[in-house]
Parts: sequence; structure tokens; C-alpha cells
Amino acid sequence: MLRSMTGYARVVGGEKGDSHVWEIRAVNHRYLETVLHLPETHLGLEGEIRQRVGQVIKRGRVEIWLRQESRGEASLQVDSGLLQGLRHAAGQAAELWGTPLPLPSALDLLRWPGVLQAPTADLSAEQLLALLDAALAELQATRAREGEALASILRHKLDNMGEILTALQRQLPLIETRLRERLDRRLGELRQQVEPARWEQELVFYLHRQDVAEEMERLATHLQEFRQTLERDEPVGRRLDFLVQECNREANTLGSKAGDQQVSQAAIELKVLIEQIREQIQNVE
Repeated sequence: MLRSMTGYARVVGGEKGDSHVWEIRAVNHRYLETVLHLPETHLGLEGEIRQRVGQVIKRGRVEIWLRQESRGEASLQVDSGLLQGLRHAAGQAAELWGTPLPLPSALDLLRWPGVLQAPTADLSAEQLLALLDAALAELQATRAREGEALASILRHKLDNMGEILTALQRQLPLIETRLRERLDRRLGELRQQVEPARWEQELVFYLHRQDVAEEMERLATHLQEFRQTLERDEPVGRRLDFLVQECNREANTLGSKAGDQQVSQAAIELKVLIEQIREQIQNVE
């Protein structure tokens, strides 16, 4: 099953006015890169989170947020103990400095980290990680749906390439005949001065240099391998990237050896399709 590297998931857990929210966003990346945005109270979960992400995702940049949200009539709370501590610290500072410090406003105090707190939802680490697993499953489902759409596009491009090769294969005898006739016209007078055996030898050598059958066969083999790779139930993005490089190499050789306009046009069409495929697989895991 082909999977895209892009996706989004959001899972909410909790009861009444308080909840925890896992939000995951994934985009394409050469390797797996996990970026976590966790509250300070949950930094201890970082190692377990990275391990669980690595078990299901192999490539892509994955950003994960854990947020605490309040719903309904939930009210904010003030940490009175922290305020008392701040007041005591301010008094000590004023005594050491030898002059009264300006009194902060209530708004200034509320801005102090940790003074204003949302009610905590009573979720254990196990419950939070279970919610994370649900979010990862949702993300994978999204990536799988996008991957199937990508696979459909890629199969269509491969079919188009196969049709070009099949049509060109049927025309190879006619193309060879045209090459012979062209050489005869260009070197007609010279042919009378060369022994027939030598002339035929040179003609065979010329036609061999223009022969594109081997490149077409290798390209057809790559297309078959590409289709089989699309059916694998594993990350195949790097393998597909390698196959695209091989296809592009054969198409370039096909174009460079082309001694006929039909072959040259086929090579151009193949390279256009290969480039379109290359763009699509940049998003494949």
C-alpha cells in the first residue's frame, strides 16, 4: 500500500470542561524528523512519543502538539501559593536593594509564568499515549488515502509510457527501413565505389548505432518493476526514486541515439512523463 508523506490528525480526550488535544501534521522530508511541542508538565513523555512515531512512520517531517483546552464553563485558576512566593521574593529584593520596588499591577502578576492556570484534566500518561496512538492511526489512514490517489496517478503515467513503447516497438522495422533509405540517398554515389560486403558491413554498423531496442527493453523492465513496487506494503519512496532515475537514463540514451524523428519524439514524450512521475513520488513515504 502506497502512503503519502503528508497528512493531518486531531484527537481530543477528556471529560466535561477539560480536555487534552493531540494534533499531528506531516509533510514530505528525506528522512524521518519528529518535532514535538509539549507542555512542560509532559516533557517526560518525549522518548515514548518518538518511539511510537518511529514504529508507524518511516519518512517525513512530523510535528506533534499536545495542548490542554477548556470547554464549557471551565474557569481559570490563580496559583495563590506562587503569588505569595513572588511577594516574599519582592520584599527580599527591596530590602537588599535598600529602596522600595514599584508595585506590579494585577495584569503583570497574571502574566508571570505559572500564575494563571487552566484546570487540569485528570489523564494519566497511559491515557495520553493511548490518545496519541489514536491520532497516529488517524494520520496513517489519511496518508494511506492520499497514497492511493498518488498510486492511481502513477499507474496512469506508467500506462501512458507503456503505450508509447508499444507503439514504437511496432514501428521499429519501418524505422530501420527509413534509416537504410536515408543512408542510401546520402551516400548513393559513394556506394558504387565500395565493395558490397564492406558497404553492408558499414550499414549494419550504422544501424546498430541507431538501434534503440535494448533501451526500450530495459525501460519496459523498469516500468514493470515500478508497478510491482507500488503493490508493496512497505515504504517504497526511495526505491521509486531510484527507478525513476533509471527510467530517465534510458530515455536520455533513447533520445541521443535517435536517428529518426519518430524515435526522437517518443523520447521527448517519455521524458515528460518521467518528470511528472518524479514530481509525484517526492511525496511518497
